[in-house]
Amino acid sequence: MTDDAPDSLIPYDQIVQEALRAVVGSVLGEIEAGGGTLPGNHHFYITFKTGVPGVEIPDHLRARFPDEMTIVLQNKFWDLNVTDVGFSVGLSFNKISSHLMVPFAAITAFVDPAVDFGLQFQAAAAEEPPTKTDPAENDGADDAEREGGETVGTNEDGSNVVTVDFGRKK
Repeated sequence: MTDDAPDSLIPYDQIVQEALRAVVGSVLGEIEAGGGTLPGNHHFYITFKTGVPGVEIPDHLRARFPDEMTIVLQNKFWDLNVTDVGFSVGLSFNKISSHLMVPFAAITAFVDPAVDFGLQFQAAAAEEPPTKTDPAENDGADDAEREGGETVGTNEDGSNVVTVDFGRKK
């Protein structure tokens, strides 16, 4: 017998990724339905690939974040609109108002640090090592909450981060 798992004819990894992204849509949909106000201390870090088809961000942000970007939904966001395929939101970056459209397929991480919850996803774009970018510096969170622009949601500290990686053969 070998230790190699047989190749599945059922795309379990894709099914699970879609289901977990639906969790993000459900959470954002509840915030939208509640008038766009986050309850309690909840706030979200949402990381997404900027090059995925359907992502719409201003050119100055795309130039600054050519691969991946993390936004913070906390106090200063508006016009949250959630659809079956993604969401759009208004945010301020360095006091410049911007409108972003993000398909759920572009999301690589969703974190709510208030309750130590996070989801990480396989990248929807071609799998290349991510490049280090500057923090988004949107006006929704204090600098201390941005954690230096690093990806939050690692489960090394025992948090509730769910990482799904089926070790797809390349």
